[in-house]
Amino acid sequence: MDRKWKPVVLAVALGIVLPRVLLSTAKQAPKEEPLTTVQPTQLHDALSEQTTYLPVLTQENGVYVMELEQYVLGVVMAEMPAEFEIEALKAQAVVARTYVMRRMARQDRHDNAAVCTSHSCCQAYTTKESFLESGESVAALEKIARAVEETRGQVLTYEGEYIEATYFSCSGGRTEEALAVWGEVIPYLQAVDSPGEENADKYWEEKYFTAEEFQAALGRRLSGTPKSWLGKRTFTAGDGVQTMVIGGITYTGIHLRELLGLNSTAFTMTAQADGITVETLGKGHRVGMSQYGADAMARNGSTYEEILMHYYRGTRIDKMENIG
Repeated sequence: MDRKWKPVVLAVALGIVLPRVLLSTAKQAPKEEPLTTVQPTQLHDALSEQTTYLPVLTQENGVYVMELEQYVLGVVMAEMPAEFEIEALKAQAVVARTYVMRRMARQDRHDNAAVCTSHSCCQAYTTKESFLESGESVAALEKIARAVEETRGQVLTYEGEYIEATYFSCSGGRTEEALAVWGEVIPYLQAVDSPGEENADKYWEEKYFTAEEFQAALGRRLSGTPKSWLGKRTFTAGDGVQTMVIGGITYTGIHLRELLGLNSTAFTMTAQADGITVETLGKGHRVGMSQYGADAMARNGSTYEEILMHYYRGTRIDKMENIG
């Protein structure tokens, strides 16, 4: 165990030191010094079996030691709408808990923390205070807290290890396999149907590019008219664009999504006389659990266990104390 980290862990475990575990905005930043020198190691060896703490990198205040279930509560508040069904919120709680435990076990994201609070890197996080100040009700907070408490300690595993519990907003009707996005076959991250997402804000989007705008986005000049630019497409198992020929050059769907600023790789292009129309379904990488899909399943009577088994095929729900 790292010498810099061990005293902090033991102090927390014994109740001698209690760092503030609630994050805040820059205006509400804690006065105490951030624990910027801690190094995550085998925390379970030093802490009680009943309570797990983890170092979390905050955008404003450095690294803080936070109790796991409090962290999960903050993630669910930030990542999923409170009006979603309770079973969807429970599924999100299990996924969020699994995600951070895998990060902590592998120490593969940050040198001095298990995770950070940036949604673009790890998982978003908010405090109870910020949640309420945003206009949410106490009843909504209690609903999310119930979802976290009723799944306390539950995680998803595959062959005895924490899974890569990826999730996203909505798929547009079908999720994507990990192979199509990250080039790696992950048995439990396969393409599955995800109906009922039509109420999602980003279920469908249409963007129009003039001929000049389209060429500027690609960073090249194209000969002929827009109708002559679009060529053959191939598709992934999740109905995303795998490759597409434009102006004689083959692009991957992932690259085109980046160049054109699209919500996902599930898009179609239609040539107009003076430009290109792009229609996109879903938002995000579309691998793992669709949050709007989870809510649709819950509204149709599915339990959180059924939701998780649908999106993460071949996994099991386990208790953290059973993981080696």
